[in-house]
Amino acid sequence: MKLIGLTGGAGSGKSTVSATLRELGAAVIDADEATHAVYEPGSPGFDAVVSEFGPEYVREGRIDRPRLGELVFHDKDARRRLNAIVHPLVREWMAARTAEAVEAGSEVVVQDVPLLFENGLAGLYSMVVLVYVPEHLQVKRLVDGRGLTAERARAMIAAQMPIEEKRKLASHVIDNSGSREATRRQVDRLWIDALASR
Repeated sequence: MKLIGLTGGAGSGKSTVSATLRELGAAVIDADEATHAVYEPGSPGFDAVVSEFGPEYVREGRIDRPRLGELVFHDKDARRRLNAIVHPLVREWMAARTAEAVEAGSEVVVQDVPLLFENGLAGLYSMVVLVYVPEHLQVKRLVDGRGLTAERARAMIAAQMPIEEKRKLASHVIDNSGSREATRRQVDRLWIDALASR
């Protein structure tokens, strides 16, 4: 089994690449999905977040993620406290899904982790793939695609490791700044490499 880490910057188009890898036959395990799972009402993550941050961060019986996101975006200590709760639970969830994929016979497992380098996880993978676009394109895609203001988009990008730095650390880079077809050709080549070296 080959374990691949997939990462990118905000607005780089990582979900397009992970969807293509899934289509090619990889088991894709998504850290964002894991985060949603560990916030589910009645879960230890839900209870720990409410206990740490208070019931004002619950809306209609669920964690109010946009409100909590605003808090941790502006408050480093709150971000540290939230990460201390969520990160171990996310890792546990992803490890369980990975074990299930291996048991089901998957030859290539891709863990889609937005903050892979920021959290020092590169050593876990036999290959780390970065979905790359230059920063000005990240801003444009976040503004056009997600409706963020340019200021908010730049702040979101600034909260992550610079994409050029990530580019130097990755073992493979998918340049997603061209056409969809050009990206697809790169992913197809990556898939062949992954199967050849497993």
